[in-house]
Amino acid sequence: MSDREHAHKIALFPASFDPITNGHLDIARRALRIFDEVVLAVAVNVSKGGFFSTAERVETLEAVVGQWEGLRVATFQGLTVDFAREIGAQAIIRGVRAMSDFDYEFEMALMNKHLFKEVETLFMMPSPEYLYVSSSRLRELVRFGRDIDEFVPPVVAKKMRERFAGPGS
Repeated sequence: MSDREHAHKIALFPASFDPITNGHLDIARRALRIFDEVVLAVAVNVSKGGFFSTAERVETLEAVVGQWEGLRVATFQGLTVDFAREIGAQAIIRGVRAMSDFDYEFEMALMNKHLFKEVETLFMMPSPEYLYVSSSRLRELVRFGRDIDEFVPPVVAKKMRERFAGPGS
C-alpha cells in the first residue's frame, strides 16, 4: 500500500448545529466508518444570529460527542473550503434530506472543487428515521410545547426547553 493509502483521513462536517440533532449524530457516526477523524465545525456567521450562540453550540457539541474517538469540535469563519484546506481535510461531509438540499449543495460542491481541487464532497442522507428532522422544525415544536426527546440528545432537549421557558419559568 502506498503512503497515501495509510494517510490519516480527515473529513470536515460543517453545519450550524443550532441545535445538534440525532440526524447530525447519525451522519457523524457513519462518516467515522470511512474517515479516521471527523471535524464537526460550527460556522461563525457574524451577520446571522442563531437560536443558541456559537459558544453554546460548541459547548453542547462537546458535551454530546466529547467521548467519541475520532470526532473533534471546531469553529470557523469564512469559506468552508478554506477551513477544509487549513485542517487538511480530504472531504467535506454534507447531509442532504431532499432534492432541494441537493440542488444547493451540488452547486456549492462544484465551487469548492474549483477552489480546492484536492477536496471531495461526500453527500450523505440521514437514516430514514431522521429524514424529516431539521433544527428549525425542532425549534418550532419546542416553541409550541411539544416533546423533541426522540430527535435530539437529552442535553439538547433540556437546553431547548429551558430557552423557551424563559427566565423565572
